[in-house]
Formats: sequence, structure tokens, C-alpha cells
Amino acid sequence: MALRGLAGSGPGSRGPLDQAVAADEKREAPAVVAAGATPEDDEEDDGRGRGLLRWDGFSAWLHCVCVVGFDLELGQAVEVIYPQHSKLTDKEKTNICYLSFPDSNSGCLGDTQFCFRFRQSSGRRVSLHCLLDQFDKDLPVYLKKDPAYFYGYVYFRQVRDKTLKRGYFQKSLVLISKLPYIHFFHTVLKQIAPEYFEKNEPYLEAACNDVDRWPAPVPGKTLHLPIMGVVMKVRIPTCHDKPGTTQIVQLTQQGDTLISVILPTVHEVDLFRCFCPVFLHSQMLWELVLLGEPLVVMAPSPSESSETVLALVNCISPLKYFSDFRPYFTIHDSEFKEYTTRTQAPPSVILGVTNPFFAKTLQHWPHIIRIGDLKPAGEIPKQVKVKKLKNLKTLDSKPGVYTSYKPYLNRDEEIIKQLQKGVQQKRPSEAQSVILRRYFLELTQSFIIPLERYVASLMPLQKSISPWKSPPQLRQFLPEEFMKTLEKTGPQLTSRIKGDWIGLYRHFLKSPNFDGWFKTRRKEMTQKLEALHLEALCEEDLLLWTQKHTEVETVDLVLKLKNKLLQADRERLPVKPDTMEKLRTHIDAIILALPEDLQGILLKTGTT
Repeated sequence: MALRGLAGSGPGSRGPLDQAVAADEKREAPAVVAAGATPEDDEEDDGRGRGLLRWDGFSAWLHCVCVVGFDLELGQAVEVIYPQHSKLTDKEKTNICYLSFPDSNSGCLGDTQFCFRFRQSSGRRVSLHCLLDQFDKDLPVYLKKDPAYFYGYVYFRQVRDKTLKRGYFQKSLVLISKLPYIHFFHTVLKQIAPEYFEKNEPYLEAACNDVDRWPAPVPGKTLHLPIMGVVMKVRIPTCHDKPGTTQIVQLTQQGDTLISVILPTVHEVDLFRCFCPVFLHSQMLWELVLLGEPLVVMAPSPSESSETVLALVNCISPLKYFSDFRPYFTIHDSEFKEYTTRTQAPPSVILGVTNPFFAKTLQHWPHIIRIGDLKPAGEIPKQVKVKKLKNLKTLDSKPGVYTSYKPYLNRDEEIIKQLQKGVQQKRPSEAQSVILRRYFLELTQSFIIPLERYVASLMPLQKSISPWKSPPQLRQFLPEEFMKTLEKTGPQLTSRIKGDWIGLYRHFLKSPNFDGWFKTRRKEMTQKLEALHLEALCEEDLLLWTQKHTEVETVDLVLKLKNKLLQADRERLPVKPDTMEKLRTHIDAIILALPEDLQGILLKTGTT
């Protein structure tokens, strides 16, 4: 493996460019706005075009684009990184090199698409782009970017070529992004990769220029994204969408004559196609993912491994899977030793692998799914069985779920009958996926609603919020107190499935998924308390209060109110729209009532 022809190596994140690069970019190419539009009249502009540097539009969607080739002497090599100023550390480049090619045993002839995920190098600044942070708060929790990881979306081509020493042309076009929009980026690659392999770098540069003109990835908005003569129409979900509903973007009568591709989803995979070989055990796999159990998917190719891992992570939606997952993992991965060591218990992670070496290396893992080739829609493979782990010796072992895990819940025979009936009636895979997705959603919601109900009860009453005291604290989460609530308000109210729900909850409360979920809910509720406290302050006659208190106490109040304003802005507290304005008015009125020398000092302190 080697790195050659690289630009911009070394640590540090993309982000807005430093002044030297910015000045250079401005001289070479001004900021680009979509042809025929101005920032004022483009309704999708969202601040793009004015005040942003060239490539800021690009970096709202992508970190960079890489081309990885194969050299007989050097092995896999990063041949191109675009834009050239993009920053990747040597460790990140090495990971990209190895993860962009299928293992030699996969035998992927022709074109192959897959996805990988890798850890960002430490020491890099956390935020890649200020715009992304701004939009993150409106995304569903499972689509929020993880600051510690990159996604790599790969289009790999391997074709016979007698003019080359090795007899094969092997190259990957790779999109590196923070965004987990799997279906969207695979669609982008389908549009540009085949032509790139014919036309090379000038074509890639033109495609990146198109991306730089795109509007920002605003959740809930219909976006028109032109790329190399094709216009894609997409909508990124928001946290306010009803779970389980896909707001399909429809063609409108006016102005859509140029639309070439309409995407019904940006992130979902074909759930039924992935679960098809194991749908008899889908409920057990849902439990394993929910509980954050170590899980390996052994598949014939990176396409199958990555799709299956992503389908597993997706099956507990709208809950977020908080542990690590690797859609495609190789022996060269920088975390290989950490994840395969036998000196400690396997970590809470889902790995997708294709190398036969893993059958031996990961033999000690408690749950292994071995799948064969995924069939095209309409063809149903033979259902695999649950087998004992000792029967798994090599990757040549028969497909199956190798585990000694005993599910907490009884198997739901109705969903199995429904899916089997669909198979017999040759129901399209998309329709089967809708049924399976709805089933997983209802199962997850039945499980999470009692937890949501109990956590809501930890919130102090609104009447206990006093403007003159610090906001009250949330009550502590007590597992036994929660368990007692299940008798009357447990999952039996919404789910027909019987079994040991209590045991499942006890296990879940010790899992990384509960820890992540509860931290998120606690943060949201604490912010709600801060917002209610702010609103309570605004309803008070603060000017009257200052007349009854000393100058020192009044100055102290002004400084505290200014800090509250800064906190509300920094943490984007869920306050009513007019609350901030009311508070600013209060602050100004109090300052104007003070002596002039104090007014001057307080007006300069902070921002109002």
C-alpha cells in the first residue's frame, strides 16, 4: 500500500479555509452561484453564495473525493484527493486505501458499490463546517453526524485490460463525508463514476464544482441538486417528521421538467433484501442490536456486508444505535487489533467482514451472521438456521446465525406469515421492506414508550420554576421505580408480543444504547428547564425589581441576564420566538436606568 500524488496531507480539519488559501482561491475562482440565479432570488440558497468562501458549499456535503488505484509495485494508492486543499492525515489515507478495495477473495468483477466507516484521527478539530452544526439540531437523532467518524462511499471498477501488466483495470472513486446519507451518495456515484472512469480528472473537477453550487443540506426542505447534467430532487428528514413515514418528493407541474432523479429516501437501505436470508430470526437480531451486543456479519462481498450492517443499525430506528459499527472492516483497519484481541471481551460493535481470516480471528465473538450472496428482488434464498458457535470453523461454513443467545421475547409468527405470503405472491422487495420496517418501528416504539413516559415524569412541575432561583434539577432515574411502572403501562399496551419484557429492559439499561439515549433525553429536558426559566424571567417586572435593590445587585442581574442570552444562543435553547427579544428589551431598560458611567461599561460588556 502506498500514498502518492497527494495534496494537503497532515492533521487539521477542512472547515473554512485559512486566510492564505482563501486569498489564493479568491484570485483563482470567485464564489460560485447556480447559473441564472442570485443569492437573493434562489429560495434554496440559505446563505450559500454570499459571504461564504469557494468550497464552503462543497464541504457542507462532502469532506473530499478520493481516487484509489492499484499499482503493481506499491499496492493500493491514493492517486487523487479533490479539492486539493482537503486535509487527511496519513492514518486516514491508509484506512481509505484499504477500505476502498474489496478483499481479493471477493472476486468482484465489473462495478461494485459499497460503504465503509472509519474513525477520524485524534487531534483534528471536531467541527468540519459551521453550517452542518446548525442543521444538525433539526435532524432525527439517528441521522445526526458523529464528529468522531467519516463515511466512505465507494464505486469500485474491476475489468479485464490486457494492456496492463496485471491484466485488470482496478480503481475506486470514493466520496468522504460526515453525512450518513447512504442511498443519496450511492445515487450520486452511479451518476458520475462510470463517466469519470472514461474522462478522468477534468470530469471529477467539474462534478465537484457542481456540488459546490448545491444549496446547504437543510432538513425538511425539498432540494434540487444538479450534477453533470442530471438534477436530483431530495428531501432530508427532520426530527419533526412522524416516525415511519417517508415524505416522498413528488414531481410538481411547474419547473420540474429538468428533474432526472427523485429520491424517496436519502439514508434507507433495502431492508427486506438484507434481512431476507434471516427473516425468521429478524426479531432476535433486533434484540441483539437493541442491546448493543458484539455482532459480526460475514459476507461474500463488501456490498453485502455493508448493506447488511446498515440494515441492522437501521432496524432499531427511531432509536439511535450508539455503539460503533463498521459496514466493511478489513485486517488492515487501524482498529483491527483493538477489535479482535482475545485479552478482553469483544466490544459493543457491529462489524461487516469478507476476509476468510476473520472466521478464525473472530471465533470468540458471541454472535455471528454468515450470509451467502444476496439474491435480486423476487428470488428468496433458503432460510438460514440458528447454529452453535463451535460449528463455525471457516468462512466456507454454511450460512446461518451462529449464537447461543436465547431471545427474551417470543417470536412473532404473524410477521413471518405476512412476509412468507409476500414471497409466494411475488410481492416486490420494496413493499416487503415497508412491512418489515413498520414491524421494527412498532416493536421499537412499544419498547421505548414506557421509558419515555417514565423519563417525562422525572421533569419538575412548571410551577416549581422560580425566576429568582436556579432552574430545578431533574429527578434521578431509578431502575426499580421504572420497572414498577411496567405492570400498568408496559409494552403490553401496544404490542401483541409476549415474553420476558422485564428481562429485556434490565439488559437494555446496562447497554450503550440506553446510556446514549438517556444522555440525549436528559440534555433535552435540562435545556427545556433552562428555556422555561428564561421565559419566567421575561414575565417579571425586572425594572421594578431593580428599584428595590442596590446598584451592585442590579449590575449582577444584568451580567447574569446577558450570560443567559449567550447560553440560549450557544445551546439553541427551545425558547419561544419573542422571549429573546423581550429579554434584550429588559436588559436595555435596566441599563438605561443606571448612572451614565455604569451604562457605558455594561453596554460594552457582552452582547445584548
